[in-house]
Amino acid sequence: MSGAGRTEAMHTFEDLGYYVIDNLPPSMLLQLARIVGIDTGVGRHLAVVCDLRSQGLFDELKDGIQELHDHEISTKLIFLDASDEVLRRRYALSRRRNPIAMEGESNVEAIARERHQLENVRHGADVTIDTSSLRPIELRRRLQGIFSELEEQQLMDVRVFSFGFKYGMPQEADLMIDVRFLPNPYWDPQMRALTGEDEKVRDFVLGHAQTKAFFSAWTHLLDAVMPGYVAEGKSSLSIAIGCSGGQHRSVALAAATARYLEDEGYRVSLFHRDLPRAQRG
Repeated sequence: MSGAGRTEAMHTFEDLGYYVIDNLPPSMLLQLARIVGIDTGVGRHLAVVCDLRSQGLFDELKDGIQELHDHEISTKLIFLDASDEVLRRRYALSRRRNPIAMEGESNVEAIARERHQLENVRHGADVTIDTSSLRPIELRRRLQGIFSELEEQQLMDVRVFSFGFKYGMPQEADLMIDVRFLPNPYWDPQMRALTGEDEKVRDFVLGHAQTKAFFSAWTHLLDAVMPGYVAEGKSSLSIAIGCSGGQHRSVALAAATARYLEDEGYRVSLFHRDLPRAQRG
């Protein structure tokens, strides 16, 4: 049903790694599946939204699904629903008309006509989700629970990166920590040209008593906030760790942070924003 959560569902499948197409004529399902490579055995997934904007073409949905099955492509049909009153209220709050409403037709009339036309589709659905009392995050969790094999915390893409304040503060960071207060290996001539990826620098930074105290507090903070981000359904989280030049302390601590979060079961990527510039400088 229009207004029942199609956009949130699309975003959820995109975050799960699906190739998502909106408002596709059902007769093109097999063709699209072949273009994307669904039947190549490489583990690709496709999510297609079909709604009454296709009008007469929508009658082809059952045939389109059967054609996929005939070519040994498995499918699952999801029907998103909500009560007429909830749908009416959602359109009133958004000040939008139902997308299938004809000229002179009210939202109430369009909802009734849409429900009648979709009756057979609803009865044939593998999964029906009533979103009347669901917040968007709850719909997202419901879909994730059905279609993802990942643990809940692995659904969030965590990006940990180091940076140097001398090259500018990052704009994309959700969490940022300044570690310029920690002892700096730069002042040791033997370590000045090295980086936080080198064992000598890493041992110096992480082995210092002041760093150990900081890292304990830092991981306790992460333990407190990370579950909250997961519970809110955040799809990505960027954690920035900065020092003066992005060469020594931030590099070592970003790597240590990434390892800690990986050990806690999060899906983590690590990169060093300014390390190439620091090394050239």
